[in-house]
Amino acid sequence: QVQLVESGGGLVQPGGSLRLSCVVSGGIFKIHAMAWYRLAPGKWRELVAAVTGGGATNYAEPVRGRFAISRDNDKNAVYLQMNNLKPEDTAVYYCNADITKGGRTRDDYWGQGTQVTVSS
Repeated sequence: QVQLVESGGGLVQPGGSLRLSCVVSGGIFKIHAMAWYRLAPGKWRELVAAVTGGGATNYAEPVRGRFAISRDNDKNAVYLQMNNLKPEDTAVYYCNADITKGGRTRDDYWGQGTQVTVSS
């Protein structure tokens, strides 16, 4: 059973930093693209950042220059370094991965979410 486990959320003051982690486990053959999404109250879920299997990255305009996504293929992990956080970054952050399982089926998987709150 594929599982994505996130960690690293919390409460931080404006201008502060947090680093989110997501580790994938369970019956994996190959992890393709990995990404972070967020869901804020009263808003649609939005893509924050993504990284392909080859390491190419893509960022949403509101976070470009402040956030950095990276992955460690040896650890089946993806990270999101968030700097200069703003109150509008407050949301539940979800890890997402496009995974081919050992049985060669390919599907989209989600973590349980981690709360990030930016407030003074």
